Amino acid sequence: MDSIDLIEVSPRDGLQNESRAVSTADKLLLIERLVAIGARRIEVTSFINSRRVPQMADADAVAAALPDAPGVSFIGLCLNERGVERAIASSQGARGIDEVGCVMVATDAFGIANQGQTVPQGLIANRAMIAAANAAGRDAQVTIAGSFGCPFEGPVDPDRVLGIAEELAAFGAREIGFADTIGVAVPRQVGALIEQARRRLGNEFPIRVHLHDTRGMAPANAWAAYEAGCRIFDSALGGLGGCPFAPGAAGNLATEELVYMFERAGIATGIALEDALAANRWLAAVMGKALPSRVGRAGNFTTQKQRESA
Repeated sequence: MDSIDLIEVSPRDGLQNESRAVSTADKLLLIERLVAIGARRIEVTSFINSRRVPQMADADAVAAALPDAPGVSFIGLCLNERGVERAIASSQGARGIDEVGCVMVATDAFGIANQGQTVPQGLIANRAMIAAANAAGRDAQVTIAGSFGCPFEGPVDPDRVLGIAEELAAFGAREIGFADTIGVAVPRQVGALIEQARRRLGNEFPIRVHLHDTRGMAPANAWAAYEAGCRIFDSALGGLGGCPFAPGAAGNLATEELVYMFERAGIATGIALEDALAANRWLAAVMGKALPSRVGRAGNFTTQKQRESA
């Protein structure tokens, strides 16, 4: 049976754009629920200036109180070297952060809005971040934001994105993710970029996609990425998410929808869908609203015969 790897990003990307403050205790309960449904890589927080993203003000507290979960890798997102230093320091004497997630932006205008740096400056910063993470014994992966379109500059040349990816791989990134940050990509575009990335980075190099569902294309784009050879996918429980620095960015590809699509196609995800649906209901209560996930609302598919025997 074929399989994919899923990175659950709801504790970070799912919550960062929400106006309703979520307590540290509830964030830790969310992480525990994600471990329980089968998530094995979880992006737990972001080490960012809390004035820019207030929801992540407790990043150090979350990292210091992570559950002891054998076989699970916890990821902390970092935008600069100071963030990497915080991620490493917060793990002292605790379960802590296993992976550092770096961010590189594909265009100057978005890079300045997101991190205050142009593409050349971003490459210099990411090289230093990767080196700092590796020196501390942490894996470093990089997500290229705006890989399929920029909220300020419009369409992005795929060759530019792939050139950035090659440089990041040369710096020592263990994995590179291509992000449809504002949800403008379509399946043909996604498939073509993944095919080219595999040719240029090598078929064995880990490639990931991070897809937003702004225009309802995320599941189809995930399938196109899979057919092109991608096996690592970011998703968020309930489809929560958005980027504070990208106008119009809406929620992430919902974990329930990704799992439903792949499992129904005979592709293992490692996630128990019914448990994910229960976690969806719990998170909806925490957030005080229904979550965007369509599978979360409709539930799993069962036949009449299955319902009668239940």
